Amino acid sequence: MNMFAKLGWFLKQEKKSYIIGITMLTLLSLITGFVPLIIGRIIDTMASHQMQPQSLLYWVLLLITIAIVQYAMRYVWRMAIFGTSAQLEQILRARLFHHFMRMDKDFFHKYRTGDLMARTTNDLGAIRMVAAGGILTLVDSLSQGLITLFMMFFVVDWKLSLITIIPIPFLAIIINYIGRQLHYYSKKAQVAFASMNDKVQESVTGMKVIKTFGEEERDIQDFKDHTFAVVQANQKVYVYNALFRPSSQLIMGISTILALFFGGFQVVQGQLTVGLLVAFISYITRLTWPMIAVGQLFNILQRGAASYDRIEEILEERSHIIESLNPIQKPIQAPLEFDIAAFSYERNDNIELKNCYFKLEANQTLGIVGKTGSGKSTIFHLLMREYDDYQGQIAFVNQDIKQYSLDSLLNHIGYVPQDTFLFSTSILENIRYAKPTASQEEVERAAKLAAIHQDILDFPEGYQTLVGERGVALSGGQKQRIAIARALLIDPQLLILDDALSAVDAKTEEAILDAVKESSEDRMTIISAHRISSVMHAQEILVLEDGCIVERGNHQELLALDGWYAKMYHQQELNRLKGDEVDGSKFNE
Repeated sequence: MNMFAKLGWFLKQEKKSYIIGITMLTLLSLITGFVPLIIGRIIDTMASHQMQPQSLLYWVLLLITIAIVQYAMRYVWRMAIFGTSAQLEQILRARLFHHFMRMDKDFFHKYRTGDLMARTTNDLGAIRMVAAGGILTLVDSLSQGLITLFMMFFVVDWKLSLITIIPIPFLAIIINYIGRQLHYYSKKAQVAFASMNDKVQESVTGMKVIKTFGEEERDIQDFKDHTFAVVQANQKVYVYNALFRPSSQLIMGISTILALFFGGFQVVQGQLTVGLLVAFISYITRLTWPMIAVGQLFNILQRGAASYDRIEEILEERSHIIESLNPIQKPIQAPLEFDIAAFSYERNDNIELKNCYFKLEANQTLGIVGKTGSGKSTIFHLLMREYDDYQGQIAFVNQDIKQYSLDSLLNHIGYVPQDTFLFSTSILENIRYAKPTASQEEVERAAKLAAIHQDILDFPEGYQTLVGERGVALSGGQKQRIAIARALLIDPQLLILDDALSAVDAKTEEAILDAVKESSEDRMTIISAHRISSVMHAQEILVLEDGCIVERGNHQELLALDGWYAKMYHQQELNRLKGDEVDGSKFNE
């Protein structure tokens, strides 16, 4: 019953609907409780040969009227209870989604996509069932059980009633045991379902890789293992759930036998009429549902409680990124000062950045190069405030970025990550995502700056071309350029290209960089790349190694140092002449 207390906020919010539903259920049980007595009365009247045609017509019309009233009441309570419970699922799903939007990267490292999907679908369905089937089962079984017992004890015969309810306490013991087992195995089943969801999401996303390496059979077997685990986990749930009805029917069957034996004896002794015995047995049959309902209620509550625990676990997670009490709401402005003494991710002890400093003025470009894992993307994570637990300061115009509201900060940063993500919609909507109110002209201008406009026009549907899931219908270079156009659409104060030109040719790369430079006079630009040609025009270039700046200067100055940068540049130039290309992420001194 603790589950109802947890949902008290919703039951209170929708109390009008629930009061109507509960009232209808109670009245329905009350009206239905008189039906066995009416049938018993008809039987006794017929047995005594006193039934007249007009009396028979009266009883028939009364039963028809009761049936119509029952139909109307059932419709009302279903609309009131089941209709309202759908709102609970909607509220919790919206609350979860809003929570996801506010969480930091660590949260999404901790919880996998399939697990989060399972919680927003399967678990919410189980919670909704508590607010619908749980309320129904509780009220219906309670009202029907109490009214039935009242009729048995105070209308038919209290002595016979006492005898027939002797087996019922044993049912309570059985139900208590089964309920505890159900809670345990329901939780295990939900974890297994979430794991299977993860597997499906991972396989669909990585289908190209699976097919490339011919690993379809192994992946199919892996999926079978996950589904088998789900079946195994649910098997225990089914076993214990299946025990409820047979246990209830067995106990109530014993009660019926006792009623027939002792009730039949009373009929023979003239202490009870045949009609009342029939009514009494009918009441025992009506007690079967409340007993079964208790089992179903435990099942619903245990599943709901396990699911609610999983939802609460998510909602109790807190982002490590906390806004100041009175955050700055104005746009960020140059200069940007990045001064980090040390930073490491919470999930490992390695220092990712140390003694890293640079300053970026308006209309300047900063280039960052280095091997994979040298810390280039980490700098961008900190600039985007994905992590706050570092030693040092990041500031715009001497204002720490922690003093800015997240919206003010992120709305003026155009970020194009290494792993380009496109939504499964049109090219127009993908570019416009950064600024939903943008006109067609604004979108086309951004596309021209990103050197993708002509490619889009070459598609039969132009800007209305659907890109498929994650942009599967486009080449790597086209996806990157659409992502760049999306970032440029908001005319950001700070543009970050995190190896976002790796899939375009040198000529297109040069055109994009020239357009980006000319499109705004006060923009700050940071470009991370493995190709030296992407950063050689920058006013300052940083060479990172193991989170440290090992070389610094412009293109000519770095060539003069004859270090990693110079060797990388000469190697790339040599291979360019040969028609090959060197990946700077793997280049070693």
